Amino acid sequence: MMTAPYGVFALLASLMVDFSDGDLNNVIELFSALGLYSLAVVTGLLIMILVVYPIILRLFTKMKYLDFFKGIMPAQMLAFSTSSSAATLPVTMERCEDHLGVSEEVSSFVLPLGATINMDGTSLYQAVAAVFIAQAFGIDLDLTQQLTIVLTATLASIGAAAVPGAGLVMLVIVLGAVGMDPEGVALIFAVDRILDMLRTVVNVTGDATVATVIASSEGQLRAVNNDELMS
Repeated sequence: MMTAPYGVFALLASLMVDFSDGDLNNVIELFSALGLYSLAVVTGLLIMILVVYPIILRLFTKMKYLDFFKGIMPAQMLAFSTSSSAATLPVTMERCEDHLGVSEEVSSFVLPLGATINMDGTSLYQAVAAVFIAQAFGIDLDLTQQLTIVLTATLASIGAAAVPGAGLVMLVIVLGAVGMDPEGVALIFAVDRILDMLRTVVNVTGDATVATVIASSEGQLRAVNNDELMS
């Protein structure tokens, strides 16, 4: 494990040489594209947290998203630091039960299940990463291939383990579904760790959102005052 970073660096350097053909400008262009790729993933994740989940909460519950965000924030911070939905699960359950008002009956079923199969951030990342790698290799994806990527990314995210870096491993399956070389995964190694941290935050937030919605629909969502939310 101590020598793994050197191996990743060597793999990335080899790909850089292959893509650049000895031209430094091509290397700079590739790094610029990698920055745009990271920006696209981060933008998508922000849309999930700031647009999609608030709309779901507003449609199916009476909880204000600001109160929800205050209640779940410690779990989000732990998810960001560990990049693991499984490691964050105890904190997510505690925050949902004690600070969002979700019943223990709902949280003990929904949250462990969600930590295993509900990977919204991971599926979004895999789809964007597959398109980026295809563009880096100069592969034009038709509509059928793009739809295949979306479907495969969704299914692969469900099967991904709730541990750091699992999404990157499952990305190999997504690339294989459209006939791309899995070697292209090395292109995104450099920025994957920070993106893994961010998409885990989205995964945990999605789990808490679903638990809150189900608790509300089952009449098992109790009111929690603002003082509790801030504690």
